[in-house]
Amino acid sequence: MKRGRAKGSQAVASSTSPAKQLAGFVAKYDLPVGKLARASRAALRKRLPTAVELVYDNYQFLAIGFSATERTSDCLVSLAVSPKGVALSFYYGSSLPDPHGILLGSGNQNRYVRLESPATLALPAVEALIRAAVAKAKTPLPAIGRGYTVIKSVSAKQRPRREHLKPSTDKLKQTGKKLARR
Repeated sequence: MKRGRAKGSQAVASSTSPAKQLAGFVAKYDLPVGKLARASRAALRKRLPTAVELVYDNYQFLAIGFSATERTSDCLVSLAVSPKGVALSFYYGSSLPDPHGILLGSGNQNRYVRLESPATLALPAVEALIRAAVAKAKTPLPAIGRGYTVIKSVSAKQRPRREHLKPSTDKLKQTGKKLARR
């Protein structure tokens, strides 16, 4: 059993296997999002078979990082799962060549590509970004062996994982009007 801790989250110590825990995290999402997350994870696991999967079930997203080690700073790419869909995130994306202009985001470091389907991962432009991320890694992926999964953190408080469970803006507006009248 692997243990991990991230700031503002609970330490992870469970008798449940990391694979079962991750399956439970993904099951919280609507079926199309869960299906896309599982298929994308399988495709990345096949593409990066020696990578360590770092799992963070955070407040906003479920993040599944593919890393050379158990250190987050060694993460090459990750899947960011939200109720709206799945994105392929590049931890050091701002330093990657992007001749096709497909990377989204404007932060100092991270960039991402929205995944419409697992087939997006096989597009030449996306595959070139993955190759570039692997080539630029400070710590290279192990040449041999098999990767494994580590549940790094699970946030005690989380946003709803399904679109239909989110409060509608109309209800929020009505609640606000009622509070304003008091």
